[in-house]
Amino acid sequence: MSTRKESGADEPVIESRDQLLIPMQEGEKPREQWRIGTEHEKFVFRTQDHRAPSYDEAGGIRDILLALEKFGWTPVIEGGNIIAMAGEDGTVSLEPAGQLELSGAPLVSLHQTCAETGRHLTQVKEVGEKLGIGFLGLGMWPDKARADLPVMPKGRYRIMMEHMPRVGTMGLDMMLRTCTIQVNLDYSSEADMVKKFRVGLALQPLATALFANSPFTEGKPNGFLSYRSHIWSDTDPARTGMLPFVFEDGFGYERWADYMLDVPMYFVFRDGKYIDAAGQSFRDFLKGELPALPGEKPTMADWTDHMSTAFPEVRLKSFLEMRGADGGPWSRICALPAFWVGLLYDQGALDAAWDLVKDWTMEEREALRNAVPRLALDAPIPGGGVLADIAPAVLKIARAGLAARGQLNSAGDNETGFLSPLDEIAKRRRVPAQDLLDHYHGDWNGSVEPIYKDSL
Repeated sequence: MSTRKESGADEPVIESRDQLLIPMQEGEKPREQWRIGTEHEKFVFRTQDHRAPSYDEAGGIRDILLALEKFGWTPVIEGGNIIAMAGEDGTVSLEPAGQLELSGAPLVSLHQTCAETGRHLTQVKEVGEKLGIGFLGLGMWPDKARADLPVMPKGRYRIMMEHMPRVGTMGLDMMLRTCTIQVNLDYSSEADMVKKFRVGLALQPLATALFANSPFTEGKPNGFLSYRSHIWSDTDPARTGMLPFVFEDGFGYERWADYMLDVPMYFVFRDGKYIDAAGQSFRDFLKGELPALPGEKPTMADWTDHMSTAFPEVRLKSFLEMRGADGGPWSRICALPAFWVGLLYDQGALDAAWDLVKDWTMEEREALRNAVPRLALDAPIPGGGVLADIAPAVLKIARAGLAARGQLNSAGDNETGFLSPLDEIAKRRRVPAQDLLDHYHGDWNGSVEPIYKDSL
């Protein structure tokens, strides 16, 4: 989730609806300025007993963040607490129960992205070894109940945790017990954004399937291959889902702004503090009638904050966020940006991907998304067959897109090699969660404890 930094006092007040489109319009970039931003989360545990450490205990989350100063990271403070570390490689921040996230810098190539990921994991592992801390790449805690987990001292999390149970049954699980990998990508125009958004939404179930990695809940199989994805089905229907309007004629920046105005608010940030506005309307805020701040109108920073509080499978801000993948080990982190960059950053690949999915109906897209958490690559697809049948074709399109980019490393290799972990999954027609379940029922003897031996 976003790490909020204080805005200047001269932040412009929103006086007209047209201003709501500015973040999206200003996100437009020519192709040569397109960048790749990768975010990945991991669970933090004590190596001695696998307990999730609290924020302020000795060797806990705060100490982990502070220990990164030796690598050039700078603390970000909220309410007197260190909530993130900022540096050249982006931001290292904490999620609600202490999951550690790298929100990477905007980079030109996947080679740079993977190097950034490697630097980060090397640094946190060095810190972890000194503090007795390990890191686990999964989509969901395999053995922790909500009550086993700490809550981090971050203002927006307190507000969200109070609000979540009012609107769904699994919002607290989303916050406390899950991890994801995400990639943020650019667009050149409104029309380019629309096509990328549609392809991203339609094929997000395939990304979810290929990265499915959360088959356990509280030490037992939960009947799903991506329980993290299932959790989103009952988190908050007002801000999640497959967004049918994205596929309707006329979709663009204005329609997205309308959607965001319909998403209930969580908070307003003032004087370094989060003010609870959960369930209130940004439309009322525009009129100066927000109950949490009567008589005050929003600034552009408020709108930017609000745009970060919708959680659909693809999200638009000043860039597009692909949000469908479970967290995983280092070997698969770079594969997610490779998948989406290959499909979306080359026009030929984008056109081919759209041709593959353009005739799917909204009902078919919804049915596929609903089937994937349990079935992954065995989920039925429109027209017959299952996701596993089209996975090789989609990866072939992505490979062609990466090859066309011509981004080479010092050895002369292009970016296609980053798809290799997904090629293997598609070839075997078995996702990571199924391998974990095989271990559970086999050499792990019905226990998830051995999963910690394969930590990051």
